[in-house]
Amino acid sequence: MAGAGRPAGRRRAWRRLAVVGLLLLGVWLAYEAWTWPSVRALATRPPRSTAFIERYRADQRAAGRDDRVQWIWVAYPAISTDIKRAVLVAEDIRLLRSRRVRPRRGGGRIRARRRAEGAARGASTITQQLAKNLWLTPSRSPSARCGKRSSRGRSSSTLTKRRILELYLNVAEFGPGCYGVEAAARRYFGKSAADVGSAEAAQLAASLPNPRLWHPGSTSRAYQSYVTRIARRVERADWLGRLL
Repeated sequence: MAGAGRPAGRRRAWRRLAVVGLLLLGVWLAYEAWTWPSVRALATRPPRSTAFIERYRADQRAAGRDDRVQWIWVAYPAISTDIKRAVLVAEDIRLLRSRRVRPRRGGGRIRARRRAEGAARGASTITQQLAKNLWLTPSRSPSARCGKRSSRGRSSSTLTKRRILELYLNVAEFGPGCYGVEAAARRYFGKSAADVGSAEAAQLAASLPNPRLWHPGSTSRAYQSYVTRIARRVERADWLGRLL
């Protein structure tokens, strides 16, 4: 009789563990759903922070350093056309294209040359880069990966292309602790993003692949070479002005 009771006791214990596990899973999923950022809200409001900013601040605090960042939000019209054009040719020249606007041959040559040179960001688009800046976490769990893919998809379907560009220009990292084109323009050039010219815009755009090391003032030959390439691409992409 005693031996028969042991298997039954084990089964009851396993059932309790299963129930507790399901409860914990439900609580975790509810928390994720509650805290997951709203893409729809980004259509009208800037984000309160980003995953990249919070990670930088956490790293600074862990090292015992000041965790303050430079980040100043500006509206799309307050960003110079030169910055928009330089970032587009560097990161995602097709973002604002529509069927009604066809670039001249220069645009095709730029894209072909970019493929031959190898894009510094791989195949990532500005929409993908925006999603990474806003939501990317160190977690490799399936739920985190699915969430990031879902957010990227919702970004492209919920937000206009111009809004995606506006968000990206405002959250992208342009140097250690420096986020968005307004903060970058003030740090490196002592002016607002509205007053940044073509040469300065190429320097800002060239910093995007590696902002901790590549930024205006850097003596890196690779960075300087990339600045020159972006400036040449901008000259060939004058058709972008009709879309900005």
